[in-house]
Amino acid sequence: MGDTIDDLVDGILRLMDTPASFLGPVNLGNPVEFTIRELADQVIGLTGSGSRIVRRPLPVDDPRQRRPDISLARHELGWQPKVPLAEGLKKTIHHFDRLLASEASELVEVA
Repeated sequence: MGDTIDDLVDGILRLMDTPASFLGPVNLGNPVEFTIRELADQVIGLTGSGSRIVRRPLPVDDPRQRRPDISLARHELGWQPKVPLAEGLKKTIHHFDRLLASEASELVEVA
């Protein structure tokens, strides 16, 4: 699935390479904040989907901010994500397109 996963694996490897005295937790997320609606709009746009978005009330305990603080990862691990959201989504969509096409061709061969 490409560079997005590579970002996370890189962060995990750097974390595993710290001294035993280093204490976490360490956020390895992307600090660029966006709404779930913005994410859904991007996915629909990139996939050409005809899906429509349905709004539902938020759960009472829903966090208002989902932007992780990665300052500890930056300072202690020298880590930060490198892949922008749109690029990661494109690569992920491409990966699943290929996977689904491969599975579809296998089904045709069996039939």
